[in-house]
Amino acid sequence: MSTISSLRTDEEAVLKLRSLYESRGYQGYKMNGFEEYDIYAQNKDFLGGEAIITFTDTEGRLMALKPDVTMSIIRSRTERDNVTEKLYYDENVCRVSHDSHRLKEILQSGLECIGNIDLYNTCEVVSLAAESLGLFGRKYILDISHMGIVTGLIDNLPVSESQRKELTRLIGSKNLHGIESLLSGVLASDEAKERLIDLADLSGSPDKVLPSLKEICVGTPAEEGLRELERVTGVLRESKIFASLRFDFSVVQDMSYYNGIVFQGFIEGIPEKVLSGGRYDPLLKRIGKNKGAIGFALNVESLERILDARDLLDADIALVYSEEDDAAEVAKRAKELSENGKRVRVLDEIPKRARFGEIIYFNERH
Repeated sequence: MSTISSLRTDEEAVLKLRSLYESRGYQGYKMNGFEEYDIYAQNKDFLGGEAIITFTDTEGRLMALKPDVTMSIIRSRTERDNVTEKLYYDENVCRVSHDSHRLKEILQSGLECIGNIDLYNTCEVVSLAAESLGLFGRKYILDISHMGIVTGLIDNLPVSESQRKELTRLIGSKNLHGIESLLSGVLASDEAKERLIDLADLSGSPDKVLPSLKEICVGTPAEEGLRELERVTGVLRESKIFASLRFDFSVVQDMSYYNGIVFQGFIEGIPEKVLSGGRYDPLLKRIGKNKGAIGFALNVESLERILDARDLLDADIALVYSEEDDAAEVAKRAKELSENGKRVRVLDEIPKRARFGEIIYFNERH
């Protein structure tokens, strides 16, 4: 009998996420295991510095094992006027581990909304990101920021392009001393500098943060981003996810690729972020697409730390038999035990370091 309880942790997680996304009308997307290298080579920064594994195919083309799904999706789509595409995926991406420096496949689930990204679509994606985190029975937080606010305050300062990038990096690490040090040599008012420092240090619930955020943004290019954040907050205020939303302006992405709302998701029991996403219109423009886009990806493998402890077992039940036992009767007993969804392993002795929820000796029943 096939039941969700018989699935591996990653399969169960993917099934839950897929069901959530399909309930909102998102359609599944499948891609090849590799793509032409050029699209990744032209947008390496979007991949966060990830190494790209390449090979030459039989036609002499330089190909890459896919390190990302988003670029494959937006490259493959044909633009259609007044059509907003909503796609979800669960795909393995190939990346080099920062720890082991070895190639690793990482299972990701996520979604992309491409086209006319209005207030509803933005709120829907943010909501689905939060609901994705909430599927696994643990407390979660979705940290939200807005690149328009971050860049708006930086634009209010006479800094070079390299200084802009360094300020973004310092904001991302909440390095207030570093921001202050960099700005010490910038010819700008103390008020303009303090606005950026205050923003980097700002985090908390939307209701707690918004009053201070308004004071920081008033009279600057950041006001436009503030207005969008207020509208999104207003829409989501009555939803069940609102209590798990937090504003944190250390959540930043590369300004060359992202604009608008960006976010990161965390689940209790997992030390690193498990979800990342945001609005990435500039990436589409770099690839020659004149549309808007917002989406996110969730690292399914990271969920293994918190999913049902049954998956730490080799099986729920070990059924142990001897040479004297009737093989047909042993098979019958194994079938009986497995009919309620239990995972049953039949064996003649218990291996060392094996883990079972229960051990049943066949001859003790007879």
